[in-house]
Amino acid sequence: MKYQILFILHLPPPVHGASMMGKYIHDSGIINKVFECHYINLSTAKDLTDIGKISLKKIWKYVRLIRDIFIAVNTIKPQLVYITPNACGGAFYKDFLIVEMLKMMRCKIVAHYHNKGISTRQDKLLDNILYRKFFKGIKIILLSERLYSDVQKYVNTKNIFYCPNGIPPLTVDTLKGRSNRVVHLLFLSNLIIEKGVLVLLDALKIIKDKGLSFICDFVGDETNEINAARFCNEVSERGLSDVVVYHGRKYGEEKEIFLNQADVFVFPTYYHNECFPLVLLEAMQHGLPCVSTNEGAIADIIDDGHTGYIVAKNDSIMLSEKIEILIKNQDLRLKMGEAGIFKYKRYYTMDEYVKNIENILTAAVKG
Repeated sequence: MKYQILFILHLPPPVHGASMMGKYIHDSGIINKVFECHYINLSTAKDLTDIGKISLKKIWKYVRLIRDIFIAVNTIKPQLVYITPNACGGAFYKDFLIVEMLKMMRCKIVAHYHNKGISTRQDKLLDNILYRKFFKGIKIILLSERLYSDVQKYVNTKNIFYCPNGIPPLTVDTLKGRSNRVVHLLFLSNLIIEKGVLVLLDALKIIKDKGLSFICDFVGDETNEINAARFCNEVSERGLSDVVVYHGRKYGEEKEIFLNQADVFVFPTYYHNECFPLVLLEAMQHGLPCVSTNEGAIADIIDDGHTGYIVAKNDSIMLSEKIEILIKNQDLRLKMGEAGIFKYKRYYTMDEYVKNIENILTAAVKG
């Protein structure tokens, strides 16, 4: 008989790492074949600009969410509840109430973290009390051992599973067809300051002032921090209007076009919740050398000097130096890109991810 599992996870929209991984589980033929799966969408935000805001509509959606979970548990009587909670802030308080309700209903729980920030709040009296209660009696899935320090105060290693992200395969040879006369750099993420948008623009100004030729495509959604108008102003102020192009948000085949046309992927994030960015896996999958930072578990993904470069956070000078090396050396770009494809195929395929999730869920039910 199949195990009954209730999945309480984020599903798009809005599109971000946690919601995409939730979609991959939701759509997985293997997971739905091995287990008797039931799904509830944990998200209450309608888009990226709605995240973190409080409104009567979102409160009503949350009340309905609590009701739906209560009814589902009583109806399904799952052997395991899988949930993707938030690590801190108001979103954590919302998820805390859900998890405590599940505990009162005697549910076995595994919490899969796609963000971090617990260690930044653990010294606050209220958060410390809530974290101690929250983590008691549940299992945790982390994306990397590098992220254990975030929960170390509250969770013993025996209660932790590790599962790196994975992404679906491509159907085309991504190393063929690139014939750019001018090197194309690609930034693919939402326009959030801590994702390194302005740091990258500063680095590009340094590179341009040296007389190097390049084009940098920015692909991603506008946010409350940076909309299209502000981005254009930032570009203009640095004299980059002839080499930087903002294309807005792109999904599916439209996004693939930019990944296939790029020569180098640049992601200088210092975002406090960054853990295991899917965009880096996508870039490696497309044969792109990656330049990023040592935030979260990024150093697990990028082998510095082999599949790309790791640079210091918020350091536009170091970032410009590594990008300059790759602009000048086509053979190095191709070599790093090939190494990235090899690493992706070995560790970060969807097949590998689904196999890991299946094993973890089975162990969590039995444990």
